[in-house]
Amino acid sequence: MTNEEAHRLAREKGVSRPLYAAVRLALVPLLRLYFRMHISGSEHIPRAGAAILAPNHKSFYDSFFIALATRRHLRFMGKTELFEGFGGRLLVRLGAFPVRRGEADAEALATARAILDQGGLLALFPEGTRVRDPETLGQPRRGAGRLALESGAPMVPAAITGTDRLWLGPIPKPKRVQLTFAEPIHVAEIAATPEEAGKLVEEALWPEVQSEFRRLLGRPGLIAACFAALGVGGGAIAVQHRRSSGRKRLPLIGKPLRFRRKPARLSRARARLRRKPRRWGRR
Repeated sequence: MTNEEAHRLAREKGVSRPLYAAVRLALVPLLRLYFRMHISGSEHIPRAGAAILAPNHKSFYDSFFIALATRRHLRFMGKTELFEGFGGRLLVRLGAFPVRRGEADAEALATARAILDQGGLLALFPEGTRVRDPETLGQPRRGAGRLALESGAPMVPAAITGTDRLWLGPIPKPKRVQLTFAEPIHVAEIAATPEEAGKLVEEALWPEVQSEFRRLLGRPGLIAACFAALGVGGGAIAVQHRRSSGRKRLPLIGKPLRFRRKPARLSRARARLRRKPRRWGRR
């Protein structure tokens, strides 16, 4: 399948509803359970009308995880090599369309505009390429801002973690994938100029993505959170028991230790009191 055919199919027919529903039905339980997905802020995704989801980019599979956060049909870009042969038609019917990486692809931008003009939901990665390091982000480009200003579609900042290095040979790693969305950025009143597109991405969109990304990195996993809760709860129980019993206890281990202090002077004084009272006048 050529790029021209893929773009024409993406613009004219787009997503196959039965195919999209069947794949979603099969993948949602699997991905949510196996990768322990945590999704927050999905209420910020517009339920209708054109919109651009703008997350960071860690893996080719980012778009599939993002699609689980909404029931709307998600459209996204993929490298041109993926659309060769029969698999390319399948990807297009699942919402993808090709893009030539490392260069300005006018055909891909035209398809993206057509999708937004049709009121579609488009996932667009401002970094333009994947950033392998799991704890850093790349530099954003102004292409996403340009599309938003030209179409008037709001931009939804998003962040995703856990999708990097997802495979161990042919087997996917059971990593925890986290995804979050911030409030939409409305652009209807901003002029559609290259300068405003740069400001929109660098000063409004990307700081939100960075903030959400740092928040996901700082969020403890489920197991760590359980251990932390047990540690705090166990310490509080030990302190409360020590206060109620009046005994000194080592935290969480061993039996209560009783410390008895018998000063020498006090012991001698008690010994004198135990003696029989001496009768005065008797020898």
